[in-house]
Amino acid sequence: MNVEPYVSKRPEETLGLASLQRRSSNGNDGFKIVLLAEKFRIHSDSSVSDSSAFFFGNRLSPWSRSRAKRIFDCVCVVSMLSLIIPSLLLIGLAVRLTSQGPVLFLQQRMGRRGRSFTILKFRTMIHDSDRAHHPVTTSGNQLFTPVGPFLRRWKLDELPQLLNVLAGHMSLVGPRPKLPAHAISNLPCRCGVTGAATVAFASEEEVLDRVPKHHLDSFYHSVVLPAKHRLDAEYMARATFLSDLKMIFDSVFRRWDTSTVEDLLNNWAFEQRGGRVLPSVADLDPATLHVPIAAHMDRPASSGQIPAF
Repeated sequence: MNVEPYVSKRPEETLGLASLQRRSSNGNDGFKIVLLAEKFRIHSDSSVSDSSAFFFGNRLSPWSRSRAKRIFDCVCVVSMLSLIIPSLLLIGLAVRLTSQGPVLFLQQRMGRRGRSFTILKFRTMIHDSDRAHHPVTTSGNQLFTPVGPFLRRWKLDELPQLLNVLAGHMSLVGPRPKLPAHAISNLPCRCGVTGAATVAFASEEEVLDRVPKHHLDSFYHSVVLPAKHRLDAEYMARATFLSDLKMIFDSVFRRWDTSTVEDLLNNWAFEQRGGRVLPSVADLDPATLHVPIAAHMDRPASSGQIPAF
């Protein structure tokens, strides 16, 4: 069955070759990797060409495209259901009792071979269907529920995605599924609950909160997204059963290395601010990180969001 690749209908989201070259010439070397994606872009039937085994110029490892990986995912989730189900119920109850609105946040994401699916998360924001939502989220432009920061810090809001794994939409380890606006290429593999970019950008929201608002979109699209794609592509090219086990272990026990995102921000700051390095999260006074936001404001609804109760 032929699968049509995702093509953005918004002109500003269409990454043409000429625009990529212009961005690369402006100092955003990260976008050069996207040029490789054009060479190996997947257009339709996965059985037609061996190019479907490539992700941003990197050939997927045998493990990344094996049925054994899918079996491993299902066995892991099913074996942990006795712990997963009570955890889902307890967290869902906490979300329901501490704020008004749906327990789950559902959103359309781009999955394997350009297929969209509904990703499951516990809601961590105050719900508001009338307020516009910024597509690039930071820790300072969101309206958290009382339990939201805790769930995000420990990545417990992602726990319902284990059901996405059982449904075949996702894998335990792989590239994170992107919003349609952020999807540059069709994935030749299942997206993951965790992955190389997820671990490296675990403190992404705090780091992005230090970027000036008028630079946030350009920094995210020209620096962060290409770096995420590069990390995921390189990992999926060398992934093995043991490396996936280690990735899951590092994610569960919060063994995160934030040096990658810090280096990206500081390099960008040198270019944009005449060499002045932005302070790291550890150097900032927590009391000055965020401006208090009125608690009555609800979480904005974005395109693709589906209400769930």
